[in-house]
Amino acid sequence: MRVLGVDPGLGRCGWAVIEQREGHTEPLGYGAVTTRGDEVAPRLAELADRLRAVVATHQPDSFAIERLFVNANVRTAMTVGQASGVVLLVAAEHGLSVAAYTPSQVKRAVVGTGTAPKAQVGYMVRTLLGLEAIPKPADTADALAVALCHLHHAASSAWAGAAPGDRGHRAPRDPPGPAPGDRRGRDGSPVRGALAASTAADWLARAAPTSPWRGT
Repeated sequence: MRVLGVDPGLGRCGWAVIEQREGHTEPLGYGAVTTRGDEVAPRLAELADRLRAVVATHQPDSFAIERLFVNANVRTAMTVGQASGVVLLVAAEHGLSVAAYTPSQVKRAVVGTGTAPKAQVGYMVRTLLGLEAIPKPADTADALAVALCHLHHAASSAWAGAAPGDRGHRAPRDPPGPAPGDRRGRDGSPVRGALAASTAADWLARAAPTSPWRGT
């Protein structure tokens, strides 16, 4: 599965393409689209063109987007909604499905709690994907988290025998393979990234004790 995660925004829109195959998860590309100017329409057109280029380069199977939530700042809510519409348009142009997740769902999938601060989400993204540093700007890290969230939900749904969001009959399946971010050591045991002198499992136990990606 190859998913394009998007953290929508007009001024800055984070994107990330992650592929999961045979239990291994790899980031294929990520970044942020920045637009400027007083006129909204040209900026939306630029965002659409940049996202089309990402799709053409990485050929994702589906989209995952952070869902718009009620924001006290009406202007921010409006621009995020406009950017979200562009994402939906580009996905429809390529015949790709779009899954939407709330910020708390993304945090819960990556960290283990829906109230995790952004800094903790960034650290978990770095650890799960074995990156050298936390991706910047934060919109990029958020897009990576959205993509990881989608892979987590897709794996859970496949195990239950239904597509993400399907509440119908669920046939039993074999448990899913290694979670996104799993790495395998020479002895075949799972290793989640390399973190200086301590093991990834030790780090995760301290940084995010409730994370779904913690080893048992």
